[in-house]
Amino acid sequence: MSEFFTALFQYQFLQTALLAGLLASVGCGVMGPYVVVKRIAFLAGGIAHSVLGGMGVALYFGADPLIGALVAAVLAALLIGWVRLHWRTSEDTLIGALWAIGMAIGILFISRIPGYQADLVSYLFGNILLVPERELWFMAGLDALLLAIVALWHRQILAVVFDEEQARLRGLPVTFFYLLLLVLIALTVVLLIHVVGLILVLALLTLPAAIAGQYVHSIPRMMVIATLLSGLLSTLGLAMSYAPNLPPGPAIVLLAALAYLISSLLSRRRRWP
Repeated sequence: MSEFFTALFQYQFLQTALLAGLLASVGCGVMGPYVVVKRIAFLAGGIAHSVLGGMGVALYFGADPLIGALVAAVLAALLIGWVRLHWRTSEDTLIGALWAIGMAIGILFISRIPGYQADLVSYLFGNILLVPERELWFMAGLDALLLAIVALWHRQILAVVFDEEQARLRGLPVTFFYLLLLVLIALTVVLLIHVVGLILVLALLTLPAAIAGQYVHSIPRMMVIATLLSGLLSTLGLAMSYAPNLPPGPAIVLLAALAYLISSLLSRRRRWP
C-alpha cells in the first residue's frame, strides 16, 4: 500500500482516480441512505443496467457516452417510478425487462463500433484509473446538483421515503417527490459508472449506507457516515489494488462487502452480549 501513496505524488492519473472516487463517494453517501431505508435497491439496479443502452447509442452516433448514460438513467427512473405508482403489480416485471433490454441495446450498439469492445468491459466493471480529468468537473457538477436538491427538499423526500400514504394525507405531492428521488438515484448511478461500473454499482450505493444504518438511525447522520466510509473504502480499494495490478472497481466493492460483514457481526454481538 505504501507504493500507492508514493506513486500518488508522482502520477497525475492516480490523483485523478482518487479524486473521482471521492466525488463518487459524495453521491453514494447522500443517496445511499434513501435507497436502503426505502428498500429500493432492486429498482436502483434496474436504472443502473438500463444506462448501458444509452451509452451504447451515444457512442454509436459519436456523442459523449456520459450524456447518453444520463439521459437513459433519467428516462428509466421516470418510467419505473410511473409504473410503480400506477401499476404496482407490474413493477418487478418492468424492472427486469429494462435491466435486460438496456444491457442488450448497449452491447449491440457498442459491438457495431470497431475498437470499443475494451470500453464495454470498463463500463460494466469500472476503471477508475482511466477517468478523464474533464469528467471530474461533470462529476462535481452532479454532486453539487444532488446536494442542492437534497438540502432544498430533504424533509419532503424523507416523508415519502418513510410513509407515502401519510405524506399524501399531509398534502405533499408524493408523485413529484418520488419521481425526483428516482431521478437523483439515476444521477448517482451515472456518477459511479467509472468507479465500479454498472455491474457493481449497487454495492457501493448501498453497503456504506447499510453499515451506517447499523449504528445511527438519523438519515442526515447516515449520510455523513456513509459519505466518509465510501471515501475511505474507495481510497483503500484503489491503494490495495495498485501494487498487485488488480482492477480497482471489484477491489473497492469486495472491501465494502467485507466491511459490511464485519460490521454486521460486531453490531449483532453488541445487541446480544
